[in-house]
Amino acid sequence: MPPSMPDRRRFSVLAAALVAAPALRAQPRVEKPRVTIAVGGKAAFAYLPLTIAEQLEFFKAEGVEVELADYNGGARAQQAVVAGSADVVSGPYEHTINLQSRNQHYRSFVLLGRAPQIAMGFSTRAIPGYRSVEDLRGKRIGVSNPGSSTNMVANMVLARGGLKPTDVSFVGVGTSIGALTALRSGQVDAMCNTEPVMTMLEQKGEVKIISDTRTLKGTQEVFGGPMPACCLYASVEFVDKHPNTCQALANAVVHSLKWLQTAGPSDIIKTVPEGYLLGDRALYLASFNKVREAIALDGMLPEEAARTALKALASFEPTLNPNRISLARTYTNDFARRAKEKFKA
Repeated sequence: MPPSMPDRRRFSVLAAALVAAPALRAQPRVEKPRVTIAVGGKAAFAYLPLTIAEQLEFFKAEGVEVELADYNGGARAQQAVVAGSADVVSGPYEHTINLQSRNQHYRSFVLLGRAPQIAMGFSTRAIPGYRSVEDLRGKRIGVSNPGSSTNMVANMVLARGGLKPTDVSFVGVGTSIGALTALRSGQVDAMCNTEPVMTMLEQKGEVKIISDTRTLKGTQEVFGGPMPACCLYASVEFVDKHPNTCQALANAVVHSLKWLQTAGPSDIIKTVPEGYLLGDRALYLASFNKVREAIALDGMLPEEAARTALKALASFEPTLNPNRISLARTYTNDFARRAKEKFKA
């Protein structure tokens, strides 16, 4: 029996809607519906876009189930993916350069932060007469984990003051309660760490900041150019084999980045797990305000920022030959660009 006129009209309207609205079409099926992302300290603001995507179910909306596996610093998270216990890393972009220098090829596919969001300060109790970086010689400096981005920033600060990494002792203290305890108990004499740890120590007068990459201006002063921070990266093989999965992850992150651009204090407090606040909501929000401009806007990694990262690493890694590094193989903006278009970020 031929369809009635109303049925034909309804079919025509539906067909026209599908043509006019590509978003209504089925999304490409992800190749890996369950993904483990290794994270170097979930409570740190560097990973806030992931927390938002997890709590607001942006990953789920993209058809992928994500487990955020927490590790004590970005270096440990990197080790997890290299060892095969995680699929993707959320960590500093410069790790992809370090890995390539060891003939291990990994690629960033969406940027979370456009500045490292790391500050360095000395303990006002341990070094009350601090005058210059030279006063850190022989001292113990707390970092999230040796080899992590906090260690790199500390190395940059030391180099600007005429010291070598071997002139101090680095102590891994994590990025949460353990870091606060390490400084307050005298286990370390100075601290180079992420938010909200540094603002909590700073506002209570326990540290005095000597270098700050929580702002774009401070980052420019330390690195001499824009310095990319946390990103999602995976082996080149994983990215090539799972393009729809990487696109889903990039979509969720860029969705979070857009949400964060207009989120107010109450939105943040409602969304972030209580344990991340370290017992002080007001200080947590003060920390967020310090790093807000350092959060990426659209997931894209500028070429100039990649060059800054290479220059920074080469300045204190004598075994790294910048002429043998192909930056084009360490990142792609293809996934972030599509996500940016999807969410008008």
